[in-house]
Amino acid sequence: MEDLTDVYNELIMEHSMNSYNKKKLEKADCSRMGHNPNCGDEITLEIKLDGNIIEDMAFSGHGCAISQASTSIMIDTLKGKTIDEAKEIIKTFIEMIKREIKDEEQLRKLEDAIAFKNVSNMPARVKCALLAWHTIEDMINKK
Repeated sequence: MEDLTDVYNELIMEHSMNSYNKKKLEKADCSRMGHNPNCGDEITLEIKLDGNIIEDMAFSGHGCAISQASTSIMIDTLKGKTIDEAKEIIKTFIEMIKREIKDEEQLRKLEDAIAFKNVSNMPARVKCALLAWHTIEDMINKK
């Protein structure tokens, strides 16, 4: 049986190399650039809302495998959610990466984003994994 860590690593690699979320959105309601000066990762997130629901999201930019995969998986996780649901998921992801939350039941709401749980053991990669999440958090808190 495959180790869960291997499955997570495969998921991260797949999203970093073949992200179908890396594109331009037609008629985005809002866009925000995120930048990590430590490593040069730079993304632009675009969001399309239908009332209070995240109808679609996309990103462009460049960066390491962790930041690209984290952005893509975040989009998959938040698409279709309400703004309030998204805020709760974002908060949980950030707390997971900062090791402030370890309860598996709470982490389940992260869906595939739980693949980044072990990034908390790699301090140099934490900002890479959090780049998109902080960017979307900033974006929806200012809406």
